[in-house]
Amino acid sequence: MAEPPAARRAVPLLESELYFLIARYLSAGPCRRAAQVLVQELEQYQLLPKRLDWEGNEHSRSYEELVSSSKHVAPDHLLQICRRLGPMLDKEVPPSTAGAASLLGAGRQSLLRTAKDCRHTVWKGSAFAALHRGRPPEMPVNYGAPPNLVEIQRGKQLTGCCTFSTAFPGAMYQHIKMHRRILGHLSAVYCVAFDRTGHRIFTGSDDCLVKIWSAHNGRLLSTLRGHSAEISDMAVSYENTLIAAGSCDKIIRVWCLRTCAPVAVLQGHSGSVTSLQFSPMAKGSQRYMVSTGADGTVCFWQWDLETLRFSPRPLKFTEKPRPGVQMLCSSFSVGGMFLATGSTDHVIRMYFLGFEAPEKVAELESHTDKVDSIQFCNNGDRFLSGSRDGTARIWRFEQLEWRSILLDMATRISGDVSSEEERFMKPKVTMIAWNQDDSIVVTAVNDHVLKVWDSCTGQLLHNLLGHADEVFVVETHPFDSRIMLSAGHDGSVFIWDITKGAKLKHYFNMIEGQGHGAVFDCKFSPDGQHFACTDSHGHLLIFGFGCSKPYEKIPDQMFFHTDYRPLIRDSNNYVLDEQTQQAPHLMPPPFLVDVDGNPHPTKYQRLVPGRENSAEEHLVPQLGYVATSDGEVIEQIVSLQTHDAGERSPEASVLDGMIRQLQRQQDQRLGASGLADGEETPRRGFRRLSLDIQSPPNIGLRRSGQVEGVRQMHQNAPRSQIATERDLQAWKRRVVVPEVPLGVFRLIPHC
Repeated sequence: MAEPPAARRAVPLLESELYFLIARYLSAGPCRRAAQVLVQELEQYQLLPKRLDWEGNEHSRSYEELVSSSKHVAPDHLLQICRRLGPMLDKEVPPSTAGAASLLGAGRQSLLRTAKDCRHTVWKGSAFAALHRGRPPEMPVNYGAPPNLVEIQRGKQLTGCCTFSTAFPGAMYQHIKMHRRILGHLSAVYCVAFDRTGHRIFTGSDDCLVKIWSAHNGRLLSTLRGHSAEISDMAVSYENTLIAAGSCDKIIRVWCLRTCAPVAVLQGHSGSVTSLQFSPMAKGSQRYMVSTGADGTVCFWQWDLETLRFSPRPLKFTEKPRPGVQMLCSSFSVGGMFLATGSTDHVIRMYFLGFEAPEKVAELESHTDKVDSIQFCNNGDRFLSGSRDGTARIWRFEQLEWRSILLDMATRISGDVSSEEERFMKPKVTMIAWNQDDSIVVTAVNDHVLKVWDSCTGQLLHNLLGHADEVFVVETHPFDSRIMLSAGHDGSVFIWDITKGAKLKHYFNMIEGQGHGAVFDCKFSPDGQHFACTDSHGHLLIFGFGCSKPYEKIPDQMFFHTDYRPLIRDSNNYVLDEQTQQAPHLMPPPFLVDVDGNPHPTKYQRLVPGRENSAEEHLVPQLGYVATSDGEVIEQIVSLQTHDAGERSPEASVLDGMIRQLQRQQDQRLGASGLADGEETPRRGFRRLSLDIQSPPNIGLRRSGQVEGVRQMHQNAPRSQIATERDLQAWKRRVVVPEVPLGVFRLIPHC
């Protein structure tokens, strides 16, 4: 007879003892028949612990013999061992739930866990997907940390659903920090915007300049010159090809974002431009841009996507029922078919762009004071209007007419007690906003309170308290409907969870030596990872998640030495640089200077686009040699060279002299290598004439204790050389802001 298979292998002592303890435990419990069968099989296959004689030979024993020889082993001996193992292991490797003992636990509850097993667990997309399909909503016990966004998206692909709030809790916004505060303008900056990719930041200031910055490291990339008064509004085209800026000089200037070349100078208003919008509606290559003005007009500017040509004359609507009426604000619907405008005569005007030409289709007269804020929702046909009469209205087109829900700023949440000051103050709406999914609207009131309303019922949900001055910035997060940002003249920037009415983050814009700076504008980047603010002192503040090291490589004050050079204008208001007689976008790379016009060190000059790979001698020199009136040559540090308004420097500009010397050396090299004897470059004569042109006075920046800080400075701004043909060709090919690829643009929602 063949031997049983199990008897052929040697059973370890620990395993045979476990068999015995199992049989012993079963014999004292309700499963006695199972115990009898188990004992028979254990004796048949000789799986019980064997006896050793004095010579070391093994002898099989029966179950009864083993029981009689092991009287210290009680029937519940195995149970007692299991009960003691858990607490002993908990001291070494703590479980996820203290006090929950289980022999079947997994992950941090397993009796086989080790410290290495519990250190870090990588989420799998399939595991996360299982939470939504037939599994409890709790995360598995063997998953310590929440999953990353990559795995969440993978789980979303597998199941078609995903809960954003669990993946990205609101507490994460507490980790947003200020990366850098950069002084880049002479005066207050009322306009800031991101391009459609989020890689570039635009600022428009009262010093008449529009500047382009890198969102990822804070570099100053370009300055757009041309306006002669304060910048009142800016807009970026949906294709990310154009930026338009309106000004108090009544002119709209449009630049190409790729090359910074001027595309159009639009003169259709007889008053300041108050708002500027690109329409998201597309009809082939035909596009529209809309501007409103203090002259009471609404101008529709038609332009072509392929040629970037603007019609010189707009389709103009003059909405001036009485003298002094001004158009204040405008907003396009999500598809660009409707335009809503607000004005000082209390009327909301609706325009329809679905016909051959834009037409006015409605005038809504429900407010009793000027309407200075208006905004369409993100997904639908509703829009919100805010007025100085202390009300806001949510409008919707129903049954062939526009109907509204009234939001009264005097409404109070039950239990709130009004102060004596609030009883006599007339409430006024200063700013409005929708959250991303349009379920909530937020209104800022002149009593410094933000009110959160249900957009469907008009019910007041929360009062957000924290500001100490008027709030003119309410910015919604680009994809998280819980998050809203607010900023005001008190210098405070708040991030709110509007669904809970809770404050998540607070930043106070304290400027050393000058008190706080009022925050005038804020914008989120399209990906929600950054937001940018501008203030009353000319600063750009960049906030975001992650590391700030890329921003630490730039100086605190960033100006180009050509920023405030005088311009000359032709009859069409196109501009040239007065000294070089060239268009600003065709001038060679400028030098980076500080608040006083002094050049920054060499390492910072490489931050200027076009100077990244320049040789050391082509960057701003730090030491210059100046000849005094006695003929003595002295060494002078250019970065410390300053002169009072009435003084003449020993030389027009040390830096200009160095540039001229480098230019002569370059001309000599070109004459020796590329030209025949007696032949000279056609531009050399013009360049020589330009050497005698003196640098004009430059305007300094705000100093401590000065209100506007327009301090005259002579001969302190370095001047760039005249561009060669090679320079002109290089600058025509440059890319300051890359265009959005067509395939990506199709996926970007128009909002």
